[in-house]
Amino acid sequence: MTAPTLKTNRGIHLTVIMNVKAFPGGIAPCAEYIHAKWGDSGNYPFYYDAVRHSSEPGKPLPRFYVLVRDDDIIGCYGLLTNDLISRQDLYPWFACLYVEEGERGREYGKLLLAHAEEEAVGAGFPVIYLNTSHDGYYEQYGWQRIEDGYFLNGSKVRIYKREIGA
Repeated sequence: MTAPTLKTNRGIHLTVIMNVKAFPGGIAPCAEYIHAKWGDSGNYPFYYDAVRHSSEPGKPLPRFYVLVRDDDIIGCYGLLTNDLISRQDLYPWFACLYVEEGERGREYGKLLLAHAEEEAVGAGFPVIYLNTSHDGYYEQYGWQRIEDGYFLNGSKVRIYKREIGA
């Protein structure tokens, strides 16, 4: 899927969403990027291993994607079997959404959400889920809050779903 192009003084920059396994620089920069946005000092091996074992042939999940302009990663998301919360009966999970602060306001988040919906439908999933502490962002894209779930530390988190059809 191609994102909108950005015109600058130096020309046009092509922006695309790609699976981490298709990133020309390899999976390591993708894992480093996702970890930098969502991880902490002690869990890089977790993120690297998750990214490395994603998008395996014959398996619909997990998958990680990066938003790339020219050679630079400017955003990411994942479709996962579980987003490390108590509701392990629900899946797939839309997770790890991030767009660089300087790139916000260009509807890249909306584009990544739409891409995730297309990928989930293509994998045969009629519903996708997410958890978030954000208020109002996902609702504008048709997500519905369904209940609360819990992290390992016992803290509550809001769970949303989006029915997308299959």
